Amino acid sequence: MMPNITVMLRERLQLNNWPIRNKLIVHFLLISILPSLCITFLFSLTVSNMLEKQANQQTLQLIGNVNKSLDAHTANIQNVSYFVAMNPEVQTFLSEGHLSITRDEDRYRVFKFLQGFTTLYSEIAGIMVVSADGHYLSNEMYARGSSNLTEEYWYREAVAARGIFKMIGRPVNRNVITHANYKENELISVVRAIQDPETGANKGVVIIDLKLRAIAETVRDVKLGKRGYLVVIDEQGNSIYAPGHAVTIGKPLSEAMSANATNMLAREVNGEKLQFIYQKSSFTNWTTVGVFPLQDMLQEIKDINLYLVLFVFVVCMLGITASYFLSNSISRPITQLASVVRKVEEGNMSLRMSGERSDEIGLLGRSFNKMLIQINRLLSQVELEQRKKREAELRSLQAHIQPHFLYNTLDTIQWLARKDGAREATEMVEALSKLFRLGLSKGQELIPLEDELDHIGNYLKIQKTRYKDKLNYSIHMDDNCRNLTVLKLILQPVVENAIYHGIKERRGPGFIGIRVTILGGYLMLVIEDDGAGMTEEKLQHLRQSLILPLDDREESIGSEELTLNGSRIGYGLRNVQERMQLGFGMAYGISVDSAAGSGTTVTLRHPVLKARGRDGT
Repeated sequence: MMPNITVMLRERLQLNNWPIRNKLIVHFLLISILPSLCITFLFSLTVSNMLEKQANQQTLQLIGNVNKSLDAHTANIQNVSYFVAMNPEVQTFLSEGHLSITRDEDRYRVFKFLQGFTTLYSEIAGIMVVSADGHYLSNEMYARGSSNLTEEYWYREAVAARGIFKMIGRPVNRNVITHANYKENELISVVRAIQDPETGANKGVVIIDLKLRAIAETVRDVKLGKRGYLVVIDEQGNSIYAPGHAVTIGKPLSEAMSANATNMLAREVNGEKLQFIYQKSSFTNWTTVGVFPLQDMLQEIKDINLYLVLFVFVVCMLGITASYFLSNSISRPITQLASVVRKVEEGNMSLRMSGERSDEIGLLGRSFNKMLIQINRLLSQVELEQRKKREAELRSLQAHIQPHFLYNTLDTIQWLARKDGAREATEMVEALSKLFRLGLSKGQELIPLEDELDHIGNYLKIQKTRYKDKLNYSIHMDDNCRNLTVLKLILQPVVENAIYHGIKERRGPGFIGIRVTILGGYLMLVIEDDGAGMTEEKLQHLRQSLILPLDDREESIGSEELTLNGSRIGYGLRNVQERMQLGFGMAYGISVDSAAGSGTTVTLRHPVLKARGRDGT
């Protein structure tokens, strides 16, 4: 008796044996209370890192955008230095000395040339070109005294860079000023040495002063939280730009940033903990630093934790109250749905889930009904697609055995037999027999790529005999395309269009090139001709007909739009398009590029199929 009670108790305690209503009540309580408590605990541990990471990512993104803007300004100045260095008068001045431009009109022309850049780029304060002997040309800048400018630190740094554009930073104690008499803290200097391209010898240096306001306008409007801001420093930690209330970065902090690979650094400055997020530009070698107090982030974390506690409390109360009612409303329709599913499993596909519920169970029932409808539709569609595929194969064979081609071929054979004693006629008959043999391919849908190329080669050989010097062609296949298989009879309709609507319509001889290569994981068969081409309107109609399903193409594309000079130009291509997409999917098919008078290029994108299977499909 005792063992039976134990077995019964064990069965009752097994969750799988509980009624679904009881399961739902317990589950709702567990789902509403325990996860809420766990979420509160876990979220309090992770929210700080999440917010910090998000703020850091956003700050890095802002800094990256600022660096891009600064790089763009610097790139413009770099281009200006290139233009100045390549100017013929500047090259003459550097090569032949200052006596080479002694005339007033020559100096005026150089002055206007340099002044044009300061007019075009308002951020440029002045441009100076200093030759190796210490003489200079400028529009806005001149030397303070008589000392040789080649002894200046900026000149030596430019020469040491060997023609590479270099940022000098703020000018300090240099023997150069501008007409506007800018202060040192209002300018940024860039230099570039001009070298002899043959010997590499230094010919001179271009120095350009950039107004600091161009950088300030880019940086100062960027805000980081409530009190954050951006500063820009050079490689030595010297300030390029900083707002008036900014902390001084200095060399020690700059070195610490260089040694830290995370682009983030926390330091206590003047009794306040600050977060530094920075990013160095590889182009300017400047570092843009975002500075904001950690206290701002901590306050946001406290606010979020408060909202989280209130949210968990409400969820727990609602979960306890609603668990009983929800369990009853869910268990009953689930039982009904299970009954319908069992009957459908037995093969009765006509059943449907009834009811007008708007909750998840009602949605599940409607989705189940839609699934049954979709299954029935897919079964019908598969049957229809199989029938269409067989019809497409039949149309393909019919499309490639055209009466006018047979008549023209036989007429050419008869003419050659009378003229040349049947030698060329024999060759043509042999090519024609190979053409039909490869076209049939023993009923196989996939044939070796080399057989397909032999097939189109025989076809072109026949057409070459007919058109003589008016038709020339070439066929090229990459070595890595050997031992591949393709859908048969996909090249002839394209080549036939190229001959009858391209080569035949142009004046003089024409050329058809066929290239086979593997590109981007696809087998690309490219047919190019230099024939008459198509107008943009005809090309768009043809492309539209290739996009539409075959059954819709005849209705959507008018008969006039599908003809060119009285003949249909798109049927063969559409037939190939449908065969490829039915066999391999919508990612494969035909693309056409053409222009009137410039020829046509047709590209067939085919899967890479090995001789005994598919590769990469």
